[in-house]
Amino acid sequence: MSSFETVSENLCFGGVQGVYAHDSRETGTPMRFSLFAPAQSKDGPVPVLWWLSGLTCTEENFTVKAGAQRLAAEHGFIVVAPDTSPRGDNVPDEDAYDMGTGAGFYVDATEDPWAANYRMYSYITKELPALVIDGFPARETAQGIFGHSMGGHGALTIGLRNPDIYKSVSAFSPIVAPSSVPWGKKALDLYLGDNDAAWANHDATRLVEAGNRCAPILIDQGDDDQFLEEQLKPEIFEAACKKAGQPLELRRQPGYDHSYFFIATFLADHFDWHAKTIAS
Repeated sequence: MSSFETVSENLCFGGVQGVYAHDSRETGTPMRFSLFAPAQSKDGPVPVLWWLSGLTCTEENFTVKAGAQRLAAEHGFIVVAPDTSPRGDNVPDEDAYDMGTGAGFYVDATEDPWAANYRMYSYITKELPALVIDGFPARETAQGIFGHSMGGHGALTIGLRNPDIYKSVSAFSPIVAPSSVPWGKKALDLYLGDNDAAWANHDATRLVEAGNRCAPILIDQGDDDQFLEEQLKPEIFEAACKKAGQPLELRRQPGYDHSYFFIATFLADHFDWHAKTIAS
């Protein structure tokens, strides 16, 4: 079991907003994560929500921009926001915002030079949960997952592949069909190579088409999102879910873009969604 060190802790809405660091066996690098523990966790384990961030982000973006602590305190949720990729002088990178550092795409890479460090799927689904559940009062049987953009892609695919673990799933502006859009094609090709089965395992639309199911999904998508038509294409996932019978509530929000202002506007609805779904 990995140990961790405290980078910072601050009292917030009666709970503690912390940032922690540890040496990851999956990525072979130091990793950081943000964790808010509400006051209710002083009395015993509470539900935990995993937030996966988008391209270029670290554990900091959601922590300081979304206003999640007040909502987590009201609902009594631990909220964990991991980093989005391994980092370090010896970690492969590319001179592009959508590949390499800050762009792990929540997959376990199989291609050189990425395979040694870019193991974000196993990090998010195995190593970090074990560390958090061992080190904090997190209820293992009450976990939910959500995210934004690349992180929305991660939340959907991880939720669909692990329905027994994640009891609730939601996303903001997710990449729902990475096999069919430029962001996804670039990342999956470089990380996973010419392996269609591996691509399908990390494509929410193809997972639903193949029979994977999870808890009812909530997606919020702004209709003024600059990436909507080329990279996000929520209608593809919507059609697949409708055909397959996967419960989905896709809300198209007029005038909203891809930013954290959009996330902050509707985040309370997502906390309500997770609270209702985990409790059901």
